[in-house]
Amino acid sequence: MQYSMKYIFGFAAVLCFVCSIMISSANVGLRERQEINKVLDKQKSVLQAAWLVQPGEKLNRARVEELFKNIRPRIIELSTGKVLEDVNADTFDEESIPDMLAPANNAGIREIKGQVKIYEVMEGDKVSMFVLPIVGKGLWSTMQGFLALDADTRTIRGLTYYDQAETPGLGGEVVNPKWKALWQGRLAYDENWVPKIAVIKGPAGSVDANPHAVDGLSGATLTSRGVTNMLQFWLGENGFAPFLKSFRDSGRA
Repeated sequence: MQYSMKYIFGFAAVLCFVCSIMISSANVGLRERQEINKVLDKQKSVLQAAWLVQPGEKLNRARVEELFKNIRPRIIELSTGKVLEDVNADTFDEESIPDMLAPANNAGIREIKGQVKIYEVMEGDKVSMFVLPIVGKGLWSTMQGFLALDADTRTIRGLTYYDQAETPGLGGEVVNPKWKALWQGRLAYDENWVPKIAVIKGPAGSVDANPHAVDGLSGATLTSRGVTNMLQFWLGENGFAPFLKSFRDSGRA
């Protein structure tokens, strides 16, 4: 059977249209899946920073959702520390918040957001710890992670990086569970609430002996310095200090 050119071109056009619809639908589904996985990965990092899961523990979506029942996301205004009660933290899109020029700093931070999502880990109706987002420059990369602080707003409960491209075996050791465990119990601030925590050269010793210091990363001086600089920025007045002070002043610390 022979088909006319009109039929052939018509059939090809319909086939192309159907294929384009199928591809478009697949792309939409893929983007949705990618967004779900992105949120899930960030939630896993929050849990890891707070040491609510063990290093290397396999976490499926159901397990993460179960653990997150005790975690309350909040949106704060960075400059004042005010919790924005009228902003839905579950649908909050940080990318839609305009960037602002960052104050002069040693952390390589050029821009910051005026509104930031933080996480409160709850025990009943009381906050047991905060998980705060941090970002800053290492040697080769911009490093993004989370710092967990006890409800006393001074004691560090954990630190994790979920995005970094430092040298494997050197600066890349920021993701080593043994090094991350060294942060537990260290003190972020001195007695005057000045950010004091630092990654030093060589071993820092025990928490009791050196509460404001953590072992340096061997062969990674600049990455170690980057960790110190970003923590001192985010714990300072241009970071989360106003929010943490507000919490202490409320009498809930």
